[in-house]
Amino acid sequence: MPKALTPPAFTPLADSALFKPLKFGHLSLEHRVVQAPLTRMRATKESDGIFVPGDLQVEYYGQRASKGGLQLTEATDIHHYASGYPGVPGVFTPSQLAGWKRVTNAVHAKGGFMISQLWHTGRASPSSWRAGAQAFSSSDIPLEGDALDGTKFSDNPPRPMTIEEIHSTTKEWAAAAKRAVDEAGFDAVEIHGANGYLLDQFLHDNVNTRTDAYGGSVENRCRFPLEVIAAVSEAIGGDRTGIRLSPYNYFQDTKDSNPNEHWKYLCEQIAALPENQRPAYVHMVEPRFDEVLDEQAKMDALASYSSAAEGVEAEATVKTKNSLIPFRRILAKAGIKFLAAGGFNRDNAAPALEADSADAIIFGRWFIANPDLPKRLREGLPLNAYDRTTFYGGDATGYIDYPFFEGSA
Repeated sequence: MPKALTPPAFTPLADSALFKPLKFGHLSLEHRVVQAPLTRMRATKESDGIFVPGDLQVEYYGQRASKGGLQLTEATDIHHYASGYPGVPGVFTPSQLAGWKRVTNAVHAKGGFMISQLWHTGRASPSSWRAGAQAFSSSDIPLEGDALDGTKFSDNPPRPMTIEEIHSTTKEWAAAAKRAVDEAGFDAVEIHGANGYLLDQFLHDNVNTRTDAYGGSVENRCRFPLEVIAAVSEAIGGDRTGIRLSPYNYFQDTKDSNPNEHWKYLCEQIAALPENQRPAYVHMVEPRFDEVLDEQAKMDALASYSSAAEGVEAEATVKTKNSLIPFRRILAKAGIKFLAAGGFNRDNAAPALEADSADAIIFGRWFIANPDLPKRLREGLPLNAYDRTTFYGGDATGYIDYPFFEGSA
């Protein structure tokens, strides 16, 4: 089990922007250190395609809760076979909702807040984990390589969703959101529109080759995600709705031809939604972060993309390359808060907030290894090292056995 690093003298961050209060939607946070939505694949199998949060999840999320803190759940299935990954929980059966209710109770008991991230993976899982059903996507383009069951994605490519299926899936997202809030006790939900999953398969133009109202132009490619935002917001309230986006994503073979302009358009449309449909926040992934490439390789790969900056910077003819800041500016005009994720650590998180690049910072790997991460950052305490080999699947090891600082909870 990883042990705490030798404690050097770290600067306590208690007086930094990380520990200033933040209000968004109906939530009032006491700090801005947010737990990322981390797929851990440890829910208990009840039957084929149905995995239920159990004692491990109650302990895991409860450990990481803090007074006035915010946690996002692992990606959670909106209905049966929405993902087809083993160990991934859902919010579509009474047992799952009861399991999640135990989790949210544990978080709320420590004064924390919890958001359920809701997903559909589209083409990103094999038919063997969908009871043999063919995956669907924006088009019939399969992922490259092998699925987790060892089969080749190209041997069973997805089929394009029909318009009726797009509409029914939108309704499923809204229904799942309502169950998550009303029955499982979540404070809000986050729509997963990133990382190469279903909604992202509509947004990226190298995947979406449709010629109907949901493909082709950027206006059409954004239609499905915008309809999901509107439907979820109408079901539970915009103040309880957020969405995750990854304009610079390469993971799972998504690579848009012009992410700066296309996600600028998407943000403009989100900001222009009627007030009752407008989400409380948008959560975006930094361009430097990638599931496969290291930071330098990712930035090298993105080097061809650029867009003109706005305002004073534009007057100075400075180019803004591959930055989330232009998206944040668009959303801020509509009062939509901005959460940034991807490669943040003790040193670069507070400066990002102080530069007004985001309203809150998402931590993933460091929250896995440090259940008391806010305390450690606040007080300048050393951090546990994380163990990548235990990130996905397995048991309590690498999940609930990382130590609190000096045993304190």
